[in-house]
Amino acid sequence: MSEPLFETSIRSLPLVYRGKVRDSYAVGDDKLLIVTTDRLSAFDVVMRQPIPGKGKVLNAMSNFWFGLLGPIVPNHLTHIAPESVVAPGEVDQVRGRAVVAMKLRPVPAEAVVRGYLIGSGWKDYQATGAVCGIRLAPGMRMAEKLPQPIFTPATKAALGTHDENISFEQLSAAVGAELAEQMRTAALRLYVAAREYAGSRGIIIADTKFEFGLDGEGTLRLMDEVLTADSSRYWPAAEYRIGASPPSFDKQFVRDWLEAQPWNKAPPPPDLPAEIVARTAAKYREALRAITGRDIEQP
Repeated sequence: MSEPLFETSIRSLPLVYRGKVRDSYAVGDDKLLIVTTDRLSAFDVVMRQPIPGKGKVLNAMSNFWFGLLGPIVPNHLTHIAPESVVAPGEVDQVRGRAVVAMKLRPVPAEAVVRGYLIGSGWKDYQATGAVCGIRLAPGMRMAEKLPQPIFTPATKAALGTHDENISFEQLSAAVGAELAEQMRTAALRLYVAAREYAGSRGIIIADTKFEFGLDGEGTLRLMDEVLTADSSRYWPAAEYRIGASPPSFDKQFVRDWLEAQPWNKAPPPPDLPAEIVARTAAKYREALRAITGRDIEQP
Protein backbone atom coordinates (compact mmCIF):
# COMPACT_ATOMS: atom_id res chain seq x y z
CA MET A 1 0.00 0.00 0.00
CA SER A 2 1.37 3.43 -0.94
CA GLU A 3 1.67 6.26 1.58
CA PRO A 4 -1.64 7.97 2.37
CA LEU A 5 -2.36 11.22 0.50
CA PHE A 6 -3.76 13.90 2.80
CA GLU A 7 -3.53 16.78 0.33
CA THR A 8 -2.53 17.04 -3.32
CA SER A 9 0.24 19.35 -4.55
CA ILE A 10 -0.37 19.48 -8.30
CA ARG A 11 1.33 22.50 -9.90
CA SER A 12 0.67 21.80 -13.57
CA LEU A 13 -3.04 22.69 -13.30
CA PRO A 14 -4.87 25.56 -11.56
CA LEU A 15 -6.40 24.57 -8.23
CA VAL A 16 -10.15 25.22 -8.21
CA TYR A 17 -11.31 23.93 -4.84
CA ARG A 18 -10.30 21.82 -1.87
CA GLY A 19 -13.32 20.12 -0.34
CA LYS A 20 -13.63 17.89 2.69
CA VAL A 21 -12.22 14.93 0.77
CA ARG A 22 -11.63 15.95 -2.87
CA ASP A 23 -9.23 18.41 -4.52
CA SER A 24 -10.33 19.78 -7.90
CA TYR A 25 -8.19 21.31 -10.65
CA ALA A 26 -9.14 23.00 -13.91
CA VAL A 27 -8.45 21.09 -17.13
CA GLY A 28 -9.08 23.76 -19.73
CA ASP A 29 -12.32 25.69 -19.49
CA ASP A 30 -14.78 22.79 -19.53
CA LYS A 31 -13.29 19.95 -17.48
CA LEU A 32 -12.08 19.25 -13.95
CA LEU A 33 -9.51 16.86 -12.54
CA ILE A 34 -11.11 15.57 -9.33
CA VAL A 35 -8.68 13.82 -6.97
CA THR A 36 -10.04 11.81 -4.04
CA THR A 37 -7.62 12.13 -1.15
CA ASP A 38 -7.38 9.98 1.97
CA ARG A 39 -8.89 12.71 4.15
CA LEU A 40 -11.80 11.64 6.35
CA SER A 41 -14.69 13.94 7.22
CA ALA A 42 -17.04 13.15 10.08
CA PHE A 43 -19.79 15.45 11.36
CA ASP A 44 -18.60 17.82 8.60
CA VAL A 45 -15.17 18.17 10.22
CA VAL A 46 -12.01 16.89 8.52
CA MET A 47 -9.99 14.58 10.73
CA ARG A 48 -6.27 15.22 11.05
CA GLN A 49 -5.29 11.62 10.32
CA PRO A 50 -5.74 10.28 6.76
CA ILE A 51 -7.13 6.77 6.16
CA PRO A 52 -4.64 4.82 3.97
CA GLY A 53 -6.17 3.73 0.65
CA LYS A 54 -9.51 5.44 1.34
CA GLY A 55 -9.35 7.73 -1.70
CA LYS A 56 -8.66 4.86 -4.07
CA VAL A 57 -11.50 2.84 -2.56
CA LEU A 58 -13.95 5.73 -2.95
CA ASN A 59 -12.81 6.39 -6.52
CA ALA A 60 -13.17 2.72 -7.47
CA MET A 61 -16.58 2.49 -5.82
CA SER A 62 -17.89 5.62 -7.54
CA ASN A 63 -16.60 4.51 -10.94
CA PHE A 64 -18.29 1.13 -10.49
CA TRP A 65 -21.65 2.72 -9.69
CA PHE A 66 -21.33 5.37 -12.42
CA GLY A 67 -20.94 2.52 -14.89
CA LEU A 68 -23.80 0.45 -13.52
CA LEU A 69 -26.25 3.34 -13.21
CA GLY A 70 -25.30 5.18 -16.42
CA PRO A 71 -28.39 3.93 -18.30
CA ILE A 72 -30.62 5.56 -15.65
CA VAL A 73 -28.99 9.00 -15.32
CA PRO A 74 -26.00 10.32 -17.29
CA ASN A 75 -22.95 11.34 -15.26
CA HIS A 76 -19.98 13.69 -15.35
CA LEU A 77 -17.27 11.26 -16.48
CA THR A 78 -15.25 12.01 -19.63
CA HIS A 79 -13.15 8.79 -19.54
CA ILE A 80 -9.98 10.83 -20.14
CA ALA A 81 -7.07 9.25 -18.25
CA PRO A 82 -6.14 11.45 -15.25
CA GLU A 83 -2.47 10.57 -15.77
CA SER A 84 -2.60 12.27 -19.18
CA VAL A 85 -3.48 15.74 -17.87
CA VAL A 86 -0.81 16.23 -15.18
CA ALA A 87 2.98 16.53 -15.26
CA PRO A 88 4.97 13.25 -15.15
CA GLY A 89 6.08 13.92 -11.58
CA GLU A 90 2.46 14.26 -10.44
CA VAL A 91 1.13 10.97 -11.83
CA ASP A 92 1.42 9.16 -8.49
CA GLN A 93 -0.99 11.68 -6.94
CA VAL A 94 -3.76 10.82 -9.40
CA ARG A 95 -3.25 7.16 -10.31
CA GLY A 96 -6.23 5.13 -9.08
CA ARG A 97 -7.80 8.04 -7.20
CA ALA A 98 -8.86 10.63 -9.79
CA VAL A 99 -11.19 11.26 -12.72
CA VAL A 100 -11.39 13.90 -15.42
CA ALA A 101 -14.97 15.14 -15.30
CA MET A 102 -17.18 17.54 -17.19
CA LYS A 103 -17.42 20.96 -15.58
CA LEU A 104 -21.07 21.20 -14.57
CA ARG A 105 -23.22 23.81 -12.87
CA PRO A 106 -23.82 22.13 -9.49
CA VAL A 107 -27.33 22.03 -8.08
CA PRO A 108 -26.90 23.59 -4.61
CA ALA A 109 -28.59 20.77 -2.69
CA GLU A 110 -27.95 17.15 -1.84
CA ALA A 111 -30.46 14.54 -2.99
CA VAL A 112 -30.81 12.26 0.03
CA VAL A 113 -32.79 9.02 -0.25
CA ARG A 114 -33.70 6.97 2.81
CA GLY A 115 -34.88 3.37 2.66
CA TYR A 116 -34.58 2.58 6.36
CA LEU A 117 -35.29 4.46 9.58
CA ILE A 118 -31.84 5.22 11.00
CA GLY A 119 -29.50 8.08 11.85
CA SER A 120 -30.93 11.60 11.84
CA GLY A 121 -34.12 10.22 10.27
CA TRP A 122 -34.69 7.99 13.28
CA LYS A 123 -34.07 10.91 15.66
CA ASP A 124 -36.48 13.08 13.68
CA TYR A 125 -39.13 10.35 13.70
CA GLN A 126 -38.82 9.86 17.47
CA ALA A 127 -39.33 13.57 18.03
CA THR A 128 -42.01 14.33 15.43
CA GLY A 129 -43.39 11.11 13.93
CA ALA A 130 -42.04 12.29 10.59
CA VAL A 131 -38.76 12.39 8.68
CA CYS A 132 -38.02 15.78 7.16
CA GLY A 133 -41.73 16.57 7.24
CA ILE A 134 -42.81 13.27 5.66
CA ARG A 135 -45.27 11.57 8.04
CA LEU A 136 -44.66 7.90 8.76
CA ALA A 137 -46.81 5.28 10.43
CA PRO A 138 -46.71 5.29 14.25
CA GLY A 139 -44.84 2.57 16.10
CA MET A 140 -41.96 2.09 13.69
CA ARG A 141 -38.68 0.85 15.17
CA MET A 142 -35.05 1.76 14.68
CA ALA A 143 -33.57 0.43 11.41
CA GLU A 144 -36.99 -0.65 10.12
CA LYS A 145 -37.42 -0.69 6.36
CA LEU A 146 -39.69 2.08 5.11
CA PRO A 147 -42.77 1.11 3.06
CA GLN A 148 -41.11 2.89 0.13
CA PRO A 149 -37.93 4.98 -0.12
CA ILE A 150 -38.34 8.67 0.69
CA PHE A 151 -36.57 11.69 -0.80
CA THR A 152 -35.29 14.10 1.88
CA PRO A 153 -33.08 16.82 0.35
CA ALA A 154 -30.49 18.76 2.30
CA THR A 155 -28.56 21.97 1.89
CA LYS A 156 -24.96 21.47 0.79
CA ALA A 157 -22.88 22.87 3.63
CA ALA A 158 -19.71 24.89 3.25
CA LEU A 159 -16.51 23.41 4.64
CA GLY A 160 -16.67 23.35 8.43
CA THR A 161 -20.45 23.76 8.65
CA HIS A 162 -23.26 21.22 8.85
CA ASP A 163 -25.70 20.11 6.16
CA GLU A 164 -29.33 20.85 7.02
CA ASN A 165 -32.37 18.85 5.99
CA ILE A 166 -34.95 20.81 4.01
CA SER A 167 -38.42 20.02 2.73
CA PHE A 168 -39.22 19.29 -0.90
CA GLU A 169 -41.09 22.60 -0.99
CA GLN A 170 -37.96 24.43 0.17
CA LEU A 171 -35.93 22.65 -2.50
CA SER A 172 -38.48 23.66 -5.14
CA ALA A 173 -38.30 27.27 -4.00
CA ALA A 174 -34.49 27.20 -4.17
CA VAL A 175 -33.92 25.48 -7.53
CA GLY A 176 -37.32 25.59 -9.26
CA ALA A 177 -40.18 23.10 -9.21
CA GLU A 178 -39.23 21.35 -12.45
CA LEU A 179 -35.61 20.74 -11.46
CA ALA A 180 -36.60 19.64 -7.96
CA GLU A 181 -38.97 17.05 -9.43
CA GLN A 182 -36.26 15.86 -11.82
CA MET A 183 -33.89 15.42 -8.88
CA ARG A 184 -36.42 13.52 -6.81
CA THR A 185 -37.36 11.17 -9.64
CA ALA A 186 -33.73 10.52 -10.59
CA ALA A 187 -32.56 10.00 -7.01
CA LEU A 188 -35.32 7.51 -6.20
CA ARG A 189 -34.70 5.54 -9.41
CA LEU A 190 -30.97 5.43 -8.72
CA TYR A 191 -31.46 4.28 -5.14
CA VAL A 192 -33.91 1.52 -6.03
CA ALA A 193 -31.61 0.16 -8.76
CA ALA A 194 -28.58 0.30 -6.45
CA ARG A 195 -30.49 -1.31 -3.58
CA GLU A 196 -31.55 -4.20 -5.79
CA TYR A 197 -28.00 -4.81 -7.00
CA ALA A 198 -26.51 -4.54 -3.50
CA GLY A 199 -29.16 -6.94 -2.21
CA SER A 200 -27.90 -9.54 -4.67
CA ARG A 201 -24.47 -9.16 -3.01
CA GLY A 202 -25.85 -9.59 0.52
CA ILE A 203 -25.66 -5.86 1.28
CA ILE A 204 -28.37 -3.43 2.41
CA ILE A 205 -28.06 0.22 1.36
CA ALA A 206 -29.95 1.94 4.16
CA ASP A 207 -29.63 5.45 2.75
CA THR A 208 -27.46 7.52 0.46
CA LYS A 209 -27.03 10.98 -1.00
CA PHE A 210 -26.56 11.98 -4.62
CA GLU A 211 -25.27 15.21 -6.10
CA PHE A 212 -26.35 16.55 -9.45
CA GLY A 213 -25.20 19.20 -11.89
CA LEU A 214 -26.41 20.65 -15.18
CA ASP A 215 -24.32 20.56 -18.34
CA GLY A 216 -24.25 23.24 -21.01
CA GLU A 217 -27.43 21.85 -22.59
CA GLY A 218 -29.32 21.81 -19.31
CA THR A 219 -29.15 18.02 -18.90
CA LEU A 220 -29.19 16.76 -15.32
CA ARG A 221 -26.08 14.68 -14.62
CA LEU A 222 -24.91 12.67 -11.64
CA MET A 223 -21.65 14.10 -10.28
CA ASP A 224 -19.10 14.11 -7.45
CA GLU A 225 -19.26 10.68 -5.77
CA VAL A 226 -21.97 8.05 -5.91
CA LEU A 227 -22.89 5.33 -3.41
CA THR A 228 -19.54 5.30 -1.65
CA ALA A 229 -19.00 4.39 1.98
CA ASP A 230 -18.73 8.14 2.64
CA SER A 231 -22.12 8.99 1.17
CA SER A 232 -24.11 5.85 2.08
CA ARG A 233 -24.91 3.46 4.90
CA TYR A 234 -24.00 -0.10 3.97
CA TRP A 235 -25.18 -2.96 6.19
CA PRO A 236 -24.47 -6.71 5.90
CA ALA A 237 -27.88 -8.26 5.27
CA ALA A 238 -27.02 -11.34 7.34
CA GLU A 239 -26.59 -9.20 10.48
CA TYR A 240 -29.60 -6.92 9.98
CA ARG A 241 -32.13 -6.83 12.82
CA ILE A 242 -35.01 -4.39 13.33
CA GLY A 243 -34.66 -2.46 16.57
CA ALA A 244 -30.88 -2.16 16.59
CA SER A 245 -28.31 -0.21 14.61
CA PRO A 246 -26.67 -2.83 12.39
CA PRO A 247 -22.89 -3.06 11.98
CA SER A 248 -21.85 -1.11 8.93
CA PHE A 249 -19.22 -1.02 6.19
CA ASP A 250 -19.15 2.77 6.16
CA LYS A 251 -17.65 5.52 8.33
CA GLN A 252 -20.33 5.02 10.99
CA PHE A 253 -17.55 3.12 12.78
CA VAL A 254 -15.60 6.39 13.14
CA ARG A 255 -18.72 8.37 14.02
CA ASP A 256 -19.47 5.94 16.85
CA TRP A 257 -15.93 6.32 18.23
CA LEU A 258 -16.15 10.11 17.99
CA GLU A 259 -19.54 10.15 19.73
CA ALA A 260 -17.88 8.53 22.75
CA GLN A 261 -15.22 11.26 22.96
CA PRO A 262 -15.51 14.57 24.86
CA TRP A 263 -15.81 16.56 21.63
CA ASN A 264 -18.32 19.23 20.59
CA LYS A 265 -18.19 18.31 16.86
CA ALA A 266 -16.38 21.53 15.97
CA PRO A 267 -12.75 21.89 14.83
CA PRO A 268 -10.26 20.83 15.96
CA PRO A 269 -11.30 17.17 16.09
CA PRO A 270 -9.71 14.59 18.41
CA ASP A 271 -6.80 12.62 16.98
CA LEU A 272 -7.79 9.19 15.66
CA PRO A 273 -5.80 6.38 17.32
CA ALA A 274 -3.79 4.11 15.01
CA GLU A 275 -6.18 1.21 15.71
CA ILE A 276 -9.20 3.28 14.64
CA VAL A 277 -7.39 4.39 11.46
CA ALA A 278 -6.47 0.79 10.58
CA ARG A 279 -9.93 -0.61 11.31
CA THR A 280 -11.57 2.20 9.31
CA ALA A 281 -9.31 1.51 6.33
CA ALA A 282 -10.30 -2.17 6.53
CA LYS A 283 -14.02 -1.26 6.65
CA TYR A 284 -13.75 0.79 3.45
CA ARG A 285 -11.94 -1.98 1.57
CA GLU A 286 -14.42 -4.55 2.86
CA ALA A 287 -17.25 -2.46 1.38
CA LEU A 288 -15.50 -2.28 -1.99
CA ARG A 289 -14.94 -6.04 -2.08
CA ALA A 290 -18.52 -6.74 -1.01
CA ILE A 291 -20.04 -4.58 -3.75
CA THR A 292 -17.60 -5.04 -6.65
CA GLY A 293 -15.71 -8.25 -5.85
CA ARG A 294 -12.48 -6.33 -6.41
CA ASP A 295 -9.79 -4.72 -4.27
CA ILE A 296 -7.74 -1.57 -4.86
CA GLU A 297 -4.46 -3.50 -4.92
CA GLN A 298 -5.61 -5.77 -7.72
CA PRO A 299 -4.83 -4.62 -11.30
